[in-house]
Order: sequence, then structure tokens, then C-alpha cells
Amino acid sequence: MTAAKIILVRHGESIANVAATAAEAAGAEVIDVTARDADVPLSALGEQQAAALRPRLDAELGVDGYGARVWSSPYLRAVSTAHLALGDRPFLTDERLRDRELGILDALTARGVDARLPDEAARRRWLGKFYYRPPGGEAWTDVALRLRSFVSELAASDGRTVLLFTHDAVVSLFLYILLGWTEAQLNDFLIDRVVGNATVTTLVADGAGWQVESFSDDAHLEAAGLPTTEHPGAARVTE
Repeated sequence: MTAAKIILVRHGESIANVAATAAEAAGAEVIDVTARDADVPLSALGEQQAAALRPRLDAELGVDGYGARVWSSPYLRAVSTAHLALGDRPFLTDERLRDRELGILDALTARGVDARLPDEAARRRWLGKFYYRPPGGEAWTDVALRLRSFVSELAASDGRTVLLFTHDAVVSLFLYILLGWTEAQLNDFLIDRVVGNATVTTLVADGAGWQVESFSDDAHLEAAGLPTTEHPGAARVTE
């Protein structure tokens, strides 16, 4: 028996999210973040958002008996979100849940890619974001491949809830994999939807397969009087 419910939590707002949005708004070519992607910390607001997850997850899973299996991406922003949301409850990390790797596009805005790597910008427009693989980086299909490996191991969850702290592209690709979508269906779904920081997306299993119970739910942030920040796309380039 596989998991009965999968709860996907995007990390709280990071300093790279803030820097990337500011760089795009200013028309800059480069995002002002010095840490490597794996070491980017949460912003002050991101820490508050992560802490606001705790009562939500307590309500979902029960304060005392955490029967869920819990994993996090090893990236600092996801691990920090998990610690703030879970307190002293244990969890595992798994590199398959990490964010999409951007290779030579890392730290560039959309304008920066067009200006500095025009051939890559043209190749991406031709292939589409789903299949485009930047040199040294990953296509969405590469991320999907490692997630399929992770999903295959959930058969050992024996009907329990699975809780994952991860990234926006990973959340979207879990829907693609578990719902059996095509590239076009995923693209259509994401046209007017973004996985917000510290939001909760829940998938439940029934006799017919997996169903979306909630997507990018931010009720816990509203209850805490905190804004929902979106910062769409990967942390360092507009998708």
C-alpha cells in the first residue's frame, strides 16, 4: 500500500526570492545573491511564514502522534522551513527533493539570459521550458525523473501521510506525475497558478487514483496576519 495523503509544503520566502523579484522589477541582468543555491537562507518574512505552518500541520497530523513520514529537500531554505514548522520533530532529507538546477542560467534574470546567452534563450523558446535543459542544469523532465524514483519508494508508506518540504517546481511536478498529466495539461494548469511560499498543496489517494485536495493553500498565513508571497519560477531566473 502506498501513502494515503501527500502534503507538499513550499519553503518560506528566501532572500534569493526577494533579490530575484527586485532584479526583475529593476530590469537588471544579474540577481544580487552571493550564496550558492543550496545555501540560500529564508528572509525574515520567510521565517515567520514557516513558523505559521506549525499550527496548520499540527491540525493536519495531530500534535502528539506524528504518524506521517516526513522528508525535506536538503537545501537550507527548505530545511529551515521544516525546522520552524515541526519544532523538535524529526525528519529526513533527500536530495531528490531539491530545486531544479539552472546551470549557466543561475543568478541571471530573464533579461540577463536574453542579453548574455541569446542562443540559450532561443533554444529554450524553441524547446519550451518543460524539455529545455540549460548547460550544467536540469530540464523539468530531469526533475520529474528523480521524483519518479522518490515516488516509487512511497509504496512502503503503508497508508500513512507523507509530508514533504520542497520547492515550487517540485510541487508542480508531483501533480504532473501523480495525476498522470501531459506536458500541455501541466502548462495549462500553471498559466494562472503559482505555488506560494510556505503554502500547502495536498493530494489524497482514493480508489480512482490521486486527487488534488488543495493547491497552494495559504489559510494559515492569513490566520497569522502574514502576506502570501509568490515569487514564481525558480529562485534565480524567471521561467
